[in-house]
Amino acid sequence: MQRTLVMIRHAKSSWANPLQSDFDRPLNDRGKKDAPVMGERLKKLNLIPDLIISSAAKRTRQTAKSIATAVGYNIADIKWEEKLYHCIPSVFEELIYEVDDSIKTIFIVAHNPGITEFVNQMSAEFCIDNMPTCAIAGAHVYTEEWSGYSTSKKTVFLFQYPGKHDDA
Repeated sequence: MQRTLVMIRHAKSSWANPLQSDFDRPLNDRGKKDAPVMGERLKKLNLIPDLIISSAAKRTRQTAKSIATAVGYNIADIKWEEKLYHCIPSVFEELIYEVDDSIKTIFIVAHNPGITEFVNQMSAEFCIDNMPTCAIAGAHVYTEEWSGYSTSKKTVFLFQYPGKHDDA
């Protein structure tokens, strides 16, 4: 069975208040513009999530809500995960293993450097130096159950970010 995993790095955040905690940093103006644009790209590609899981940090919450709105996903159904805040790649896998098998398409909204490391582990044929802010990387995952993610065949079919307009 083909499932779809879309990894999304949060949009550009604000550094206007140097005393603000990193967890509470909001999106800046560019980030507020980029997130709905990327959501619209996902919608045009007919990538509609059955589940959105997001870090609970402010900038990821704002990004996830904006993308959810653009693709027609109910914001109240977003699953907020504190452990996604600056996590290592294995945390992404742990979350994926827990997803109900009735879910076919997952969006995960998170942070660097973990998201870049995780995306680079999805397929031997795909490697990037950095997931830019508001970048999206999509993979087809060939498994009957999400618990089989780590040993399943995966094909990265999408890598886009604001300013990049091709589908691969």
